[in-house]
Amino acid sequence: MMQQINMEDPGGRVIAVRGAVVDVAFDGATLPLIDESLAIMTDQGPPIIAEVQAHLDESTVRALALQSTSGLRRGTPVRASGGPIQVPVGESLLGRLIDVTGTPGDRGGPFQSDVPRRPIHRQPPPLSSQGAAAEIFSTGIKVIDLLSPLAQGGKAAMFGGAGVGKTVLVMELIHAMAERYQGISVFAGVGERSREGHEMLMDMRSSGVLARTVLVYGQMNEPPGARWRVPLTALTVAEYFRDERHQNVLLLMDNVFRFVQAGAEVSGLLGRLPSRVGYQPTLASEVAALQERIVSVGNVSVTAIEAVYVPADDFTDPAVTTIAAHVDSMVVLSRSMAAEGMYPAIDPIASSSILLDPLVVGDEHATIAIQVRQTIEHYRELQDVISLLGIEELGADDRRIVGRARRLQRFLTQPFSVTEAITGVPGRSVGVADTLAGCQAILNGECDAWQESSLYMIGTLDEARAREDASHQTSPPIVNSTPGGTPR
Repeated sequence: MMQQINMEDPGGRVIAVRGAVVDVAFDGATLPLIDESLAIMTDQGPPIIAEVQAHLDESTVRALALQSTSGLRRGTPVRASGGPIQVPVGESLLGRLIDVTGTPGDRGGPFQSDVPRRPIHRQPPPLSSQGAAAEIFSTGIKVIDLLSPLAQGGKAAMFGGAGVGKTVLVMELIHAMAERYQGISVFAGVGERSREGHEMLMDMRSSGVLARTVLVYGQMNEPPGARWRVPLTALTVAEYFRDERHQNVLLLMDNVFRFVQAGAEVSGLLGRLPSRVGYQPTLASEVAALQERIVSVGNVSVTAIEAVYVPADDFTDPAVTTIAAHVDSMVVLSRSMAAEGMYPAIDPIASSSILLDPLVVGDEHATIAIQVRQTIEHYRELQDVISLLGIEELGADDRRIVGRARRLQRFLTQPFSVTEAITGVPGRSVGVADTLAGCQAILNGECDAWQESSLYMIGTLDEARAREDASHQTSPPIVNSTPGGTPR
């Protein structure tokens, strides 16, 4: 059990159960505060942990159960804990998988009784103590490092619809940073499928990353309260390493939209009137309460990488725009690019970062990034003309720009290590200098005569050059012949 329950408290009793919402009467006792945890003492098994959400009158509260209420009956005794839900934190959690209340979910043994615990609700550090994010967090993924660089101690979000590669991209970032990143990793699986959680656990065990990682899961089959609060549990674990161990933390969340979706379910269960597009009226404050705690303090950073599902590919959805307002780097995944096989399917025009500034990345990086964007944008403007009339109708300058844009798009693809078992192609990690050199060469026209396929799914430009040379050596000579078969 995750809470220190006052067993001498007169306690309360359940008077109504509506799914995950439980009304509790505290006759003659002081009402517990909002966000205080309750333990519903069932006849069988451990207590059900609930969280106070509203005061109905002088003696009754409405609480949200974080576990299944199946079989719960009226009159069941309830004990107040005197504070928010507290979860275990610290070194003993490394290599472990826990749920929203801190209970192990990896078939490992229970935590020792002396493990430190912290409440999941707390205020963000004061603005005066927060550090600025200005150092580049290199990922080895060309298109991200070039056009949407991540900040050490910043927040980055991967936006995309269903099936365009958000989870694969997050897993590749974990894999790519395992060797170069020397801090603690905390992964929050919010509303994820159990298959994905199992694959993540197995992948981390096989790659040796698990020893410095804490996995926190609130899965799809759990009540909305568990999915709603699991990011706070993960954040509490990360804050302990940041504030008390003074270690850098990489916080990964997949998927933040499920956090918003769970909040909408909770809002409906509590009887609140829906707001825009059916979302909860407290959408902005709930997202802010989570995101504003993800900050760096002094010289210790919490770097957040969040996957965000975009419903029906609608980037104007209130949940998407609310989350986007809090992040430093936006990595937008495109369904049309995924359909063309351009993986990672990151849109080079829609993706952005506050770090793409000459004062941060340098003049050369900023200039090349702008030229790449301009070239690809010009190609997109001409696509309707090309579709209707054909590329032959374009002027010489436009044809040259189109060719370079297509080569840039292919150069910015690369194979991932996490997909090697499926594709059979070893993953590539590319340094920023190699990415800049390759893009500059394409923009300068050095690759105009190359086949586009030579630049597809490679690492550095040297690999493309070797592929191009090999294709010229192995291609047979072209012989023109008449219909009768006589060479001309």
